[in-house]
Formats: sequence, C-alpha cells, structure tokens
Amino acid sequence: MSKTRIIQVNEKVPLSMGIPLSIQHTFAMFSASVLVPYILGISPAIALLMNGIGTLIFIFITQGKSPAYLGSSFAFISPALLVIQDPHLGYQYALGGFVVTGLIFILVAVIIKFVGVHWIDVVLPPAAMGPVVALIGLELAGNAAQNGGIVTSATYTHLNPRFVIVFLVTLAMAVFGQILLRGFAAAIAILIAIVVGYCLALAMGIVDFSAVSSASWLALPNFLTPKFSLQSILIIIPASLVVISEHIGHQVVTSEIVGHNLLEDPGLHRSLISDGISTVLSGLCGSVPTTTYGENIGVMAITKVYSVWVIGGAAVFSICLSFIGKASGLIQTIPAPVMGGVSFLLYGMIAASGIRLMVDSRIDYSRPRNLALTSVVFITGLSGAFIQIGSVKLTGMCLATIVGMGLGIIFYILDRLHLTNDYEDVSEENTEE
Repeated sequence: MSKTRIIQVNEKVPLSMGIPLSIQHTFAMFSASVLVPYILGISPAIALLMNGIGTLIFIFITQGKSPAYLGSSFAFISPALLVIQDPHLGYQYALGGFVVTGLIFILVAVIIKFVGVHWIDVVLPPAAMGPVVALIGLELAGNAAQNGGIVTSATYTHLNPRFVIVFLVTLAMAVFGQILLRGFAAAIAILIAIVVGYCLALAMGIVDFSAVSSASWLALPNFLTPKFSLQSILIIIPASLVVISEHIGHQVVTSEIVGHNLLEDPGLHRSLISDGISTVLSGLCGSVPTTTYGENIGVMAITKVYSVWVIGGAAVFSICLSFIGKASGLIQTIPAPVMGGVSFLLYGMIAASGIRLMVDSRIDYSRPRNLALTSVVFITGLSGAFIQIGSVKLTGMCLATIVGMGLGIIFYILDRLHLTNDYEDVSEENTEE
C-alpha cells in the first residue's frame, strides 16, 4: 500500500488541493475559536478576523518556517469574566489586560532571543517534556468525549443513541479514511469525515439551522478600544503563564511532527513574539488573546500536510468568514457529535506525539530521575491537582509543566553539586554525545 505523500512546510500546493486543505483547517479551529468570544459576550466575527490576521503575522515573522494557526485562547476566559462582571470595570478593561499580556509575550521572546533555547533541555528535559506534550492532548480527551455525546455530562444527562451513532461514524471515517483512501483524498480525510458526519446528522434530524437564519449575509466585526486599570491587568496577566507554557509545548510537538526543530529555526523567540503581536493587536481591536491551536496540529499530524500556504489559506478563510454572516452561521450548525468524533482522533494524535518524543529521545528509564520526572509530570497533569493564583487556576498541562520545570532545575543543581547517584552516568552520556 502506498504511503501518503508528505507536503513539506514551505511547499506550495495547487489551488485545487489548497482550498479543501485550508477549509479542513478552518473547520478544525472554528468551533473552539468562536466559543471563547461567545462565552465572553462579544461577536465571534471580530475573533475570526483577528485570528486570521494573527496567523498571517505569525507566518510572516517566522519566515514561513513554522506551520501554526492562532486561535482564541481559552486560558483567559476565567479572569476575563471576573473583569467583565465587575460593575466598575467591563470588557474594555479586559482588553487592556489582553494588550499587556501580549507585551509580556514579546518581552519573554526578546529574553529568549538573547539567552537562547538550550535552557529548555535543563528545565524541561525529554523525560518531562514528553509527558507535558502528551498532556496537551490527554487533558482535552474528556472534551472530545463530551462533545461526542458518548459520556454523560451537564450538557448530556443521558446517552442519545443518535449522537453516539453520528460520533462513531465520524470517528470511523476519520480513522479509516487516512488508511484506506489514496492520494489527495487521504490528505483531506478529516474534511471528508466532517462532511459524512454532517450528512448523517442531517438525516437524523440533529442539525440546528437557527444560526444561519438569524445571521445576515454581510456582517461587520464590532471593534472596541481597550481601557487600562491596574486591577484588571493584575487579574488578567497570570494567564500568560498558561499560554507561554502551552506555546512551548505546541512548538515542541509540531517540531516532532514536521521533523524539524522549530525552537531553533525559525526560533522560539520568533514564534512567541508573533503570538505576542497578535494578542496585542487583538486587544487593541476588541478581540480575545490568541494561542497556537492543538486542533490544527492534530490535522497536520494525521494528513502529513505541513504547508504554511495551507495554514495561510485557512487564515484567509477565517478573515472572509468574519464578514459573511451566513457562511459563519452554516459552520456553526455542525453538530457537536461530528466535531467530537474528529477531535477524538486529533487530540489522541497530539498525545501520541508526546509518546513519540520520549521514544525518539531514547530516555533511559533505568535511571530513577527519568522515571520520577515522567511519573510526577503525568500524575500532576491527570490528577486534577491545581494551584490558585488570584483568579487563575493552574492545573492540567500548565501545572504539570511548572512541576516538571521545578524538578528539572532541582536535578540540574544536584548534578552540578555532584550529589546525585547517577551523576557520573550523565557526564559520560554528555561526553559521548
């Protein structure tokens, strides 16, 4: 059986291929990207516009070497709601916090530019980085299952057989499509799965067209100007830690997928400063902060299409959708079981990339330090443990990253002091390398 051809990062594709490939990425990011502004009570159109612009800025600053889609960040929902619900503040003050957060990203990027990225191997060695990357997908697994309607939740108090069928058919099409289809069809297996799942959901009567009927054909995004207060800024900025750690993890997993170290070329400083500029512009225009999207990373992992031209096409589609209300409304009609079926596979691919990182790094688990690092990071991320800093709860992958960094630094200091029982082994390994 012939393997799916890999489309490299800088490779251009014909429009006949590029358009459906870009639409596939648009579908992958859409539901999550519009959910954030919906929760915060603003028009999704402005988020779609700024996400598209932010993604194009990202591609430009990273010199077309790092494929990533910038979507709406969930990390800021909780602190932003606190600012919005404060009678003395409001959403415009949350925007001020977003702008400052973007400036923090830029400051950290400048520091990384001069310090380099080798410190990452010290604070997050492979034994910690692997499980951190895996947790990006694992902690989202529950969301995919809930969207699919295959577990009970506050939304679905009991299992709906129609939802379960649509979920399973969509998932089956996504899984077997990439295995059984040939050529270009294999590259758009996710898009085909969405279309098949949507048609089945339509036949079963679980598609709601109210979003289309209530939308106008042409819609202008609502622009707002930020206001600044120390109180709102202090509430918002702790979430920047979540996004920075998420950004590093996403760049690592994308590096594994495309087979190129993106932390060094184009450089973590370029990707992070791009995210910072995007977030600043979003805050200035009335949108929400941006972050690299795991959903789109999962699409690349499955389809083996890494082209930034395809990602750029998705950004252009996002910008167009921000002005076409009916088209945006039509995508919103995609039922949760359809997106749940696709996400079930996408998030699993991200988790598998973390395992692949550990395998490729040839981690020696006969060493107590490596076994302890991986064990503690995994359990921290999956246990539900959390630390509350003001209005921001550090949990899951973010808390696991912090714990892994803390242990990595402690082990490094102990090594420097010759206090660890496997110090000599580490020295010999470094000498061999």
